[in-house]
Amino acid sequence: MSTPNGFPQHSRVCLTRSMEGGAVQDLQAKKAGKAARKEAGGDGAPPKIGTPISETLKLLPEELKANMKIRSITPRPPRKPRLERAASLDEKSWRKWRRFRTSQESLTDPNETSSSNGSLQEASPSPPTRGRASPCNPCCQQDSLHSSPDALEAGPGGKSRGGASDLGKRASEISSAFGGLLRGKGFAGGKPRLSQIMPARPLPPMELNVASHSLRTANRIDSDCLDYRHYSQHKFGRVSSSLSDSRLQGNGTLYDNCSTDSMKSTFSVLTPIRAKDVRSRSYLEGSLLASGALMGAEELSRYFPDRNMGIFVATWNMQGQKELPVNLDDFLLPTDPDFAQDMYVIGVQEGCPDRREWEIRLQETLGPHYVLLHSAAHGVLYMSVFIRRDLIWFCSEVEYATVTTRIVSQIKTKGALGISFTFFGTSFLFITSHFTSGDSKVNERKLDYNKTIQALTLPKNVPDTNPYRSSSSDVTTRFDEVFWFGDFNFRLNKDRETVDSILNQHPDTDVSKLLVYDQLTSEMSRGSIFKGFQEADIHFRPSYKFDIGKDSYDSTSKQRTPSYTDRVVFRSRYKDDIQAVKYSSCPVIRTSDHRPVFALFRVKVRPGRDNIPLAAGLFDRDLYLIGIRRRATRELLKRREQKDQRSSSICSIS
Repeated sequence: MSTPNGFPQHSRVCLTRSMEGGAVQDLQAKKAGKAARKEAGGDGAPPKIGTPISETLKLLPEELKANMKIRSITPRPPRKPRLERAASLDEKSWRKWRRFRTSQESLTDPNETSSSNGSLQEASPSPPTRGRASPCNPCCQQDSLHSSPDALEAGPGGKSRGGASDLGKRASEISSAFGGLLRGKGFAGGKPRLSQIMPARPLPPMELNVASHSLRTANRIDSDCLDYRHYSQHKFGRVSSSLSDSRLQGNGTLYDNCSTDSMKSTFSVLTPIRAKDVRSRSYLEGSLLASGALMGAEELSRYFPDRNMGIFVATWNMQGQKELPVNLDDFLLPTDPDFAQDMYVIGVQEGCPDRREWEIRLQETLGPHYVLLHSAAHGVLYMSVFIRRDLIWFCSEVEYATVTTRIVSQIKTKGALGISFTFFGTSFLFITSHFTSGDSKVNERKLDYNKTIQALTLPKNVPDTNPYRSSSSDVTTRFDEVFWFGDFNFRLNKDRETVDSILNQHPDTDVSKLLVYDQLTSEMSRGSIFKGFQEADIHFRPSYKFDIGKDSYDSTSKQRTPSYTDRVVFRSRYKDDIQAVKYSSCPVIRTSDHRPVFALFRVKVRPGRDNIPLAAGLFDRDLYLIGIRRRATRELLKRREQKDQRSSSICSIS
């Protein structure tokens, strides 16, 4: 759009700022023009404001043109070769000024061009001419002429009446003034208003890293989800067609992949599955190499990348006490390991009369992350197996069997209780026993062991994972991983005075002198009991026999010798499958004459087949709800007590 004077509107805006900024140069050029007119005595009118510079130069004689060519259009090679069309010196000066101002104002991306729509981008290419200014950039020329109108008054509109020297002097002044404007000197005093800068190509997508580092690294990549990267913008997230992502994209909102990923599960359990994978996936039959098998290697690596799970095994002779400990946290959740275990197996001998109450207390302590997979009892022998609730889908049917070692079978205080199942492709057997008591009854205890391994009929329906290495006469050979724990009643072959002196001379962790007299250690070294089993190093004091409620050993008239009666041993079909992490007792629980003994293990798990009978996620739901309700109630009572304690701390003086 043009104004009445014939110039474009945006050039007029630039002209206004240019005239304000070049007042000094205009005044000097005006004085020089008046002096030249006075000397020449010419009365020619200056050219019109809209007259191009090429027509102005036509009014000058040939000598003036030659002088201007020498002074104003002396080409200078660029410092660096640039791939662009040929341009005149005036256009190059204008471009240099524009780039400098644009870089200062940071109007565009550094990788984009600094040309505006109304100036250089619309300029038509034209080769430079000798002796006249290039008309390839009319906007530049018009802006320059408007910024110094008095400079043109110095040039006459007709023929010159002065001498050649006067004409050359006036031409030099005009050329210097005009060149200064082209080099940007006329704009030094003001800031020109540039038209909107448009990028030469679309801007790159903007990404806002609003998520913290912990949120960005929370998710874990699944091995079977690696091929979905093509469909997902982030390797830890779902495909972009998910609900949360599509809403953000549909509204045209700038979003961060890390932010949307933080809304999803940190365990990456529910990964996208193709329809063709669902067609070929079978939950009834499978093999170790089957893709998508529920018990296969892919699923195992998702939950256990290192294929090792943590197992807590504990034994405790409760002495039939009705009173249960107030707090079981120190027993089930020791502070030494940083993380809780994946499975908790607790065996009890001479258990409390209310077995259900005991199991509720266990559920209340472990909390909502664990469920009771199975529990069994044989008289006063109890065993409870808790597992993380997201792992119950990978367990087979749970089977159990019992053995009575007493002659009178009605009194089931001595015997064994076994629970077995398969987790993924690894079979487990847990046995808790209470052997014959007595300091000198070592042979009776060995008979109890032999009867147990022969009479315990497991497994029943769940197939053996390796029948070629099994024996019909030993139940412990029919499973991959076996844990045997309980009150074995093996004693120390030493008198009470000697044992007390050793305990008083050495700290709690140095009990090597006591183990020299241990009956079980001696029998296992001979191979007469627990063949193929191992036991972790003992670094705790004897767990029997204490005065109830005290830390002192038996102070009655019997003066029983302290002994390691409560033990945990283990064996495996494969070497180094079981690694003992911790083996200790819990001295803070004093409701019985025995101290609870526990062990932490890291057990290797192997993938399995889908053709085994599964537990189908069954667990004791009623026990779970009661335990969680009690846990919430206990927390509320604790907060109320703290509140009452703070309110009662205010003293009143009467």
